[in-house]
Amino acid sequence: MKKIEQVYREMLFQAIENKKRKLTQLELSKKLGASLSTINLAIKKLEKMNSVKIGKMGFRVIDIKKILYLWASTRNFDKDIVYKTRVEMSVREIERSLPDVIYATYSAYKFKFKDVPADYSEVYVYASELELEEIKKRFSRSEKNPNLFVLKADKNIKKYGKTGTLGQIFVDLWNLKQWYASDFLKALEEKLNKKIVK
Repeated sequence: MKKIEQVYREMLFQAIENKKRKLTQLELSKKLGASLSTINLAIKKLEKMNSVKIGKMGFRVIDIKKILYLWASTRNFDKDIVYKTRVEMSVREIERSLPDVIYATYSAYKFKFKDVPADYSEVYVYASELELEEIKKRFSRSEKNPNLFVLKADKNIKKYGKTGTLGQIFVDLWNLKQWYASDFLKALEEKLNKKIVK
């Protein structure tokens, strides 16, 4: 995942989960281990879209949805997939058999909300190189229609917990092709609408 996307994720995490809309570039730089130029680039782009307002002592997130939709529409989800295979198990069994990964998309929604708006057949996870090697040992590569997808974990993703952020789940669901992804996305949007108060 690009560094600028990690900036969007942190901003959205602060605005949605922590209800903190006033931020500083220095604060983001320290939290993400990113250069101020990377942070500035992200902020300037969002200012042009009128989704943040820059002040003297930092900036304020004024339109969460615009940031979500920008990130969702520019995310190259498929590029982050580093391994995929077919596992002849149910999704629940696959989820239980994985090492210490970050659950994504459908699984992330399920674990975050203890519910699912539709049945699903694929498991997506973020994993470090070490975890990826363990996954390859447990689930050898198969040329059949894949149902386990491993995405490359960035250096900051683990700090958000086992399911990542609501913004990350939204953006990743947005990029899936399965028909039931829209059911999950619609359900998540409803939950986000309740959390996002201007």
